[in-house]
Amino acid sequence: MKTTVKSKKRHYVLGLLLLIVLYTAGNAVSICIYSTKDETRSADTAIILGAAATDEGVSPVFRERINHGIWLYRNGYVKKLIITGGYGDGNHYSDSCIGKQYAVGQGIPEDDILIEETSTITEENLENATEVMKNNQYDTALIVSDPLHMKRAMRMAKNKGLNAYTSPTRTSMYKSLYEKSKFTAREVFFYIGYKFSLFLPFF
Repeated sequence: MKTTVKSKKRHYVLGLLLLIVLYTAGNAVSICIYSTKDETRSADTAIILGAAATDEGVSPVFRERINHGIWLYRNGYVKKLIITGGYGDGNHYSDSCIGKQYAVGQGIPEDDILIEETSTITEENLENATEVMKNNQYDTALIVSDPLHMKRAMRMAKNKGLNAYTSPTRTSMYKSLYEKSKFTAREVFFYIGYKFSLFLPFF
């Protein structure tokens, strides 16, 4: 009898582990497939999701996101840019302010760049950008970020009620297999965590 009980428990644990592995793998595949989706079209603004910056300048990842926003602006897809990002540790200026300085240095008119300076995570980027859009009566947005970040960002954007479309960077700094694998693993972790967080209010 004891052996049978132990065997059932073992099968239960193994089955549960298998389900977790399959669920995680399924999300990873979904994120990778979604990273190829590009809905670039005319919109009121481009929301550039924040990445690291220092008082000396933007990080390579943030730079490429801003560069893509600049490309959208110069090619007539959007008339305004919303750059997101709060204050990093030890910085005197917000990431978005530093990003704006970079974009202005690339020839974008200062009046066509809006910023929000309080966010620290993707969900806050989008939440604050939504308020900027409402305050300026913008209806549509292109979400700009690295391809592997797009699925989580777009799910958050839709949950915020944003009328948004994907416009992933075409010059992502995550190029090697190792860098892509590491970034994918990170996104899977945060994406699954975000999905589960949506159910918390019901418990």
